[in-house]
Formats: sequence, structure tokens, C-alpha cells
Amino acid sequence: MTYDEVRDLILSFPGTEHAVTHGDPSFKVAGKFFTWLRPQLDDSVVVHLDSLDERELLIEMDPATFHFTDHYRDYPIVLARLASVDPQWLEVMLRRRWMKVAPKRLVREWQANQGG
Repeated sequence: MTYDEVRDLILSFPGTEHAVTHGDPSFKVAGKFFTWLRPQLDDSVVVHLDSLDERELLIEMDPATFHFTDHYRDYPIVLARLASVDPQWLEVMLRRRWMKVAPKRLVREWQANQGG
């Protein structure tokens, strides 16, 4: 995926807005941190996971796409390289994260408009 494609995907979630984190583009939902991109560092997107085990599995399955830095060592976060990340996987993971951080009212409205 390109930077613009990932940015557009992130911004497709209701209530998502641009921000800046550590000098890199980031995104918030209703003032809560959603995710960020790392174009100057490793051209990756930060993906929140449910567990460290999930991260280890992803890295084992596809080390060319998934990685992490020491900064994220103790957090269930993986970095996914934009050039090789699967767009459908990323959309699912971003939706999962968005549903956790977005206001419940916004999630209910979005689900109603999606038919489920």
C-alpha cells in the first residue's frame, strides 16, 4: 500500500482526524489516540494488537512485513511495512482498534450504517 492509501483508509473511519506524534503523522478519534505512520523511520504503520503472542506470530509468519523496535518491546503493538502489508488485514485491524477507542455512540452509529 502507499502512504496515501493507508492515510485514506485510516481517515475513512468516522471521527478520525489528523494529529502529530513525535513529529510523525498520527490520527485520533474524538481526541483519543488511534494510530500513526512512520514515513521517515521505516515507512510503517503502527498496529495495536491484543497480545504480545499475536505480534510474535505475525513476525514469524511474515518478517518482511511485520517488525517492532525496542520502544514497543513491552506493548502489544506491531509495525507493518506499508509496501507489503495486506490491505484487507490492515483494514480489519484498524477497524478493531477504532472500535476500541471511538466513542460508543459513534461506533453504534457506524454499525447501524454498515448494517450490523
